[in-house]
Amino acid sequence: MNSPTARTRTTAEAFVEQLIAQGVDTVFGIPGVQTYPLFDALARVRDQIEVVVPRHEQACAYMAMGYAQSTGRPGVCSVVPGPGILNAAAGLLTAAGTSTPVVCLTGEVPTPYMGRGLGHVHEMPDQLGTLRSFLKHAENVLHPAQAGARLAEAFAQATSGRPGPVAVAAPWDVLGASAPVPEPTTPHTHPAPQVAAGDLAAAADLLRAARNPMIMVGSGARGAAEEVRRLAELLQAPVVSLRGGRGVVANSHPLGFTCAEGFTRWADTDLLLSIGTRRELEWFRWPDRPAGLRTVNVDIDPRQQARLRPDVGLTGDAAQVTRGLLDVLGPEAGRPDRTGEFARARAGKRAEIARLKPHADHLAAIRAALPADGFFVEEVSQVGFSSYFAFDVEEPRRFITSGHQSTLGFGFPTALGVKAAHRTSPVVSVTGDGGFQFALQELATAVQFGLGVVTVVFDNGAYGNVRADQQRLFGRPFASDLRNPDLLALARSFGAEAVQAQDPDALGDAVEAALAKDLPTVVHVPMPLDMDRSPWPFLAPAPTTRGA
Repeated sequence: MNSPTARTRTTAEAFVEQLIAQGVDTVFGIPGVQTYPLFDALARVRDQIEVVVPRHEQACAYMAMGYAQSTGRPGVCSVVPGPGILNAAAGLLTAAGTSTPVVCLTGEVPTPYMGRGLGHVHEMPDQLGTLRSFLKHAENVLHPAQAGARLAEAFAQATSGRPGPVAVAAPWDVLGASAPVPEPTTPHTHPAPQVAAGDLAAAADLLRAARNPMIMVGSGARGAAEEVRRLAELLQAPVVSLRGGRGVVANSHPLGFTCAEGFTRWADTDLLLSIGTRRELEWFRWPDRPAGLRTVNVDIDPRQQARLRPDVGLTGDAAQVTRGLLDVLGPEAGRPDRTGEFARARAGKRAEIARLKPHADHLAAIRAALPADGFFVEEVSQVGFSSYFAFDVEEPRRFITSGHQSTLGFGFPTALGVKAAHRTSPVVSVTGDGGFQFALQELATAVQFGLGVVTVVFDNGAYGNVRADQQRLFGRPFASDLRNPDLLALARSFGAEAVQAQDPDALGDAVEAALAKDLPTVVHVPMPLDMDRSPWPFLAPAPTTRGA
């Protein structure tokens, strides 16, 4: 039965109306034959939704991820089915790995051909099953009347609980088909689980008994910055993050530790409170788990409790649960000030990091040039890895990462998505010469759409981390040296600004000048290939001994 408020329109029009209802202001997409009706519908609302057109479908997903990770709102992309989806899959998988809400709109072969293997254009065996294998949610729309509700549910899935990427597909013949369609569905989310009072009390008992508690945060704690800071100050507990949780407690705060600084406290830690993190540091990076360590884990995803096996698992929203812990603990749980003790440990580690040249000096130069509220996008490179501990972050969502996926080449296109979401904010992307060339064609996108990202390319003529590993493991590099183009001339050929910086001082000046212009800019930094200083001792340190 048709809704009394239904109006006749196409599936594509219903999709676009639902995008507007969801507050979407930007779509990153490349039109193709199966999605023509969608882009025609977007053309009619160009005053409400900007369409940014990348040069590669992979970049569509990365830009949507950058938009979403930096705002907390869903990023939207659109690609054709089959090969378009597979091209975008690296970005969608990275969004899954970083718990980033991305909504992908795509097509399908015409309904009479679905599942028949007849070789229709862009046909992919069981596209829906493939998407469901690594996305949080995926659904087909087989009639215009389904479009609004199914897209609204996709947004709800992307943003509820543990955020993640989703996809909605409409077959070629359905996307342009007309029928009476209900009005757009009201945006909604699914309620977060509520933590039992008994579990909060059990967790509070462990926190009270701990002599040396540590708080470890990931991307799931970004919305709980105030609560985490208050709890850390109450317990006098260092707050440690690797990537996604950077800035939840500012590094300028006495308790805001980088991962390298946090390791100085690991041997003495007797209680680990993890909030919105997979605890990669504990499981993979830091050796010698302290004997008798007790753990409390806060996560909105109940599956994480089974994976991490804490002594007490608190399943719920990070901010709500942390407020609950503060209420149960009360001010009487406050500890004597330990910031002097912590400052000495941090100072010693920072002195070690300062010797990681030239990476630490380059990152210090960028940090000095980039305002505290600017955005920094890392990359899978020696400098990117070093930024996990050698680049201070003051606010959540200002350090943009590929998380555990470590997706080579994600950085530059992701930074463009960040800039599309924050047109007046400074955005700096750091990348190696290898990773940059995965998506350097997006310089054309940056110039066409006025995305003034400053991209610093550290060029050592190799996949540097791979080459170093090969030398260490096998005694020789192989297939990791690169013959690069003239990156400055190439950038200028796209219409971008380009400048070379031979040392950290010149790099700082170049970044500062480029940010003032707010134009797409490539800063080329030649690097020696025979660097013998690696960030990995700070990320995967050698075993230590328990302190006094």
